[in-house]
Amino acid sequence: MARSGSDTVKVIIIGGGVGGPILALALQRAGIESEVFEAREAEAEERGSWLNFQANGMDALRSIDAAGPLEDAGYEVDTMSFVNGKGRSLGQLPMAARRPDGLTSRMLSRDALARGLRTLAEERGVTMHYGRKFETARLDPAGVCAVFDDGSEARGDLLVGADGVWSKVRTLIDPHAAIPRYVPVLNTGGFIPGLTVDVPEKEFRMQFGTRCFFAWMPTPDGGTVWFANPPRRHEPERGALEAIDDASWRALLHELIGQDHGPAHEIIDAAPGPVEAWATYDLPTVAHWHDGGRMVLLGDAAHAVAPSAGQGASMALEDAVTLARCLRDVPGGVSGLPVALARYEELRRGRTEKIVAHGHRSANDKAAGPVGRVIRDAMLPVIFRRASRDGGASMMWLQGSHVEFEERVAF
Repeated sequence: MARSGSDTVKVIIIGGGVGGPILALALQRAGIESEVFEAREAEAEERGSWLNFQANGMDALRSIDAAGPLEDAGYEVDTMSFVNGKGRSLGQLPMAARRPDGLTSRMLSRDALARGLRTLAEERGVTMHYGRKFETARLDPAGVCAVFDDGSEARGDLLVGADGVWSKVRTLIDPHAAIPRYVPVLNTGGFIPGLTVDVPEKEFRMQFGTRCFFAWMPTPDGGTVWFANPPRRHEPERGALEAIDDASWRALLHELIGQDHGPAHEIIDAAPGPVEAWATYDLPTVAHWHDGGRMVLLGDAAHAVAPSAGQGASMALEDAVTLARCLRDVPGGVSGLPVALARYEELRRGRTEKIVAHGHRSANDKAAGPVGRVIRDAMLPVIFRRASRDGGASMMWLQGSHVEFEERVAF
């Protein structure tokens, strides 16, 4: 529903990663003007390696006709299998029960996901600004003014913080907002062309190793996707991980893998360099998602989730479509913004906080100590057997959700 006259709303979106461009596309379909501002330059690569882009995220893209560039990207994932350090099977699970629409999870690089979404947004006429680092915002009777590090400004009626786990918009909404919580595992990984591993097609093998969680998956083109979660009990100081060189990371991974059974040592040696690692953070709860009418959070800025849940990108996309629906359907245009933001939070908070809690539990299982490992390895087969009996239905709360963009939001 396009707005006109005094009802016209303009949205300023801070963050051009995953959620920002899709929010702009959803708003475009709703007839609402927006601009996206990204701190990095257009050619900068996304931080991180590969991610499990789950089916509910693709569903959110489909709901606004934005899935096309990604439906065949990366590699389909159908099954997760689990082994311990000795190579003994702990169980196997489908990623989830089959959705009626046939959508499945896909393993793809974080950079390919973000770049594909930005390219689509640009092709459809979304205004994307790069190299514009957000500093602060001023509120006045006319709306909100975003201020950038080069002294430039942008005015609108609503400022959306899609600016990640260290969101500046979040601290403007609530200067006392909880800081991100460190999750005691690091992340590293990537893609190795020309290396094959003995795992069935579309299966991701997850190893709860003696000292390190390690995972690998074959790809149809003869390569291997892999990741590892080296445990790190205490949060690293700023810059400490970046100071560790490729050879040191490889040596550490070899040491942690030790005598664990499987191809991990071969993968570490074959991985294209430089091997790097980064810290993980989540946000258990953010007290204030919006300020009552002029600023609101989206994606990791509101509910960062550990990568072990495989839901960070998908949650941002569900947020984007839901927020656009609320802004489209709320009566009153600008005057209705407080109601729209409250409804958006009401629709999203419960689901996202449940997923954050799920991801935190999964991440801590990977960092279990000697006693915890014994208990974990004894319990996981029981848990996996129970979960596999229903053909993945128990996982559908994660991947089976559907956001219907055309459905009107009730207020």
